[in-house]
Amino acid sequence: MKKVFVSGCYDLLHSGHVEFFRQAAQYGDLYVGIGSDETILHYKNHKTLYNEKERLFMVKAIRYVKDAYINAGSGIMDFIPTVDFLKPDILVVNEDGASEEKRRFCEERGMEYIVLKRDPHEGLEAHSSTSLKEQICTIPTRLDLAGTWIDQPYVSCYAPGWAITVSLVPTFEVRERCGLSTSTRNMIKRIWPLKLPDMDPEMLARLVFCFENHPEREDGIVSGAQDAIGICVPGLCRHYYDNHFWPDKIETCEDESILQWLESHLVMIPMEPRRPGCSVVEGKDITEPKVKALAAAADRCWDAIMKKDLMAFAEAYRDSFNAQVAMFPAMINPVESLEFRVESSFKVESGKIIQSCIEKYSKEPGVLAWKMPGAGGGGYLACVVEDAESFAINHKETIRLTIRRSGM
Repeated sequence: MKKVFVSGCYDLLHSGHVEFFRQAAQYGDLYVGIGSDETILHYKNHKTLYNEKERLFMVKAIRYVKDAYINAGSGIMDFIPTVDFLKPDILVVNEDGASEEKRRFCEERGMEYIVLKRDPHEGLEAHSSTSLKEQICTIPTRLDLAGTWIDQPYVSCYAPGWAITVSLVPTFEVRERCGLSTSTRNMIKRIWPLKLPDMDPEMLARLVFCFENHPEREDGIVSGAQDAIGICVPGLCRHYYDNHFWPDKIETCEDESILQWLESHLVMIPMEPRRPGCSVVEGKDITEPKVKALAAAADRCWDAIMKKDLMAFAEAYRDSFNAQVAMFPAMINPVESLEFRVESSFKVESGKIIQSCIEKYSKEPGVLAWKMPGAGGGGYLACVVEDAESFAINHKETIRLTIRRSGM
């Protein structure tokens, strides 16, 4: 009987893995190499859900597997020491894991190289570890309500002010490049893949902020603290910035009646994500009067929420967004690089898509105000509406929001 070898992490074992083992075992006795905890941490930049001993136990228990080992190597070819020990006849990979490097490796050692399609077992849905982790991931996201950009010192140096955020339960697909702080959320997932640790929220936010903005960060950009705070601090939160990256003070509200009131008046409409190559800071025009207008709108927004004054909230919400756009016009008319314009197959510019979406929904009955989350440029239109439930009934594309409470 020929020896067949496969290798992978198998951190979140699912039916797709078992089907892959079943198909590979048709070629001979199946041996499995498993990535070590250390390898996964350094190669994939996140901790494992199950440690290597647990993963080894589970893989060995599958009836298609003759035996399994923890790979002693590192990186994408961590299985080399295991192969040299086992001396298999065949290396089997799925199409996602195929590479020229692996093909040459087999050629050098006289092994047969077989690539399998990633097909689910008959009657079952296709799964991947990444998609499953996203489905069970409870790491929140955040929606900024007012004062966005004030968390950057090059803005708050003109005038101090508050940024207002709500932490959201991820009851919907949190898409990349859509203004919901996915870059910070992805940083968190590198440390805690599925959920936030149980610790003081403000301290957690500070740890996340420092981790994301380490001194050797290659792009030289410091992400605003409102991202980390908005994700880590539950409920409604405002944070005060005065020419520093970290706020001077943080205030929170978890009054259930206020959170329910917000949930009944906030919805999101999906748009196209911000395109690669787009810049929302090019052409910025930051002046003292514009920053003061941003800060004043945030003050009025908070006061209106505390009073549950819907019309005042909508007006302040809209004024805050207008103040943002006055300083950063590329939020709704993103500047695209020449390279992107040449290679893009899209025929309509981002700004026209955004403007058409705003024009459409601003005229819809029940819509009182709108803004784009985060830095804009695409993603979602976050609207204040008269009644979120009825609006969602009439607009199937609507995303209802759930604000995260303490303990969630």
